[in-house]
Amino acid sequence: MAALHQKKRGFEIGKTKRGKGSKWMVVVDGEGIPLGGTITSASPAEVKLLHPLLDVTYKNTKIHRLVYDKAADSDPLRDSLLSRGIDLICPHRRNRKKVSRQDGRKLRRYARRWKVERTFAWLGNYRRLVIRWERYLSTYRAFFYIACMLITLKKL
Repeated sequence: MAALHQKKRGFEIGKTKRGKGSKWMVVVDGEGIPLGGTITSASPAEVKLLHPLLDVTYKNTKIHRLVYDKAADSDPLRDSLLSRGIDLICPHRRNRKKVSRQDGRKLRRYARRWKVERTFAWLGNYRRLVIRWERYLSTYRAFFYIACMLITLKKL
């Protein structure tokens, strides 16, 4: 029990440009309904958090295409996702030195990424998630999953 109280401001809290916080990582379907999600510290890069996120999604859900922002533009990540059978669709960064690995036809799907951002806006409607008052990660994670469940129930 003493191990729960050692971390000063709670578990999974990391430094950001605007202070300290946690990061929501959510996988959604084509309509913006959450399929799975994790809460992690805000300090590590999102590219490193992508594989644990995909392991958390529901087991009977098969992800064929992953639409992501420019932060995921790395060839090793594309190769590792392709070995799992997932096609990564994200625009290349402007300062990319290597040859482009996808053409513009796949990037047409990127135009519908607003549905992912809309899901984050729906999660932001729950005030308990926006400002983390809970010290314990289990309590904060429970509120996060309840919010995802309520979003799913509203869309069914």
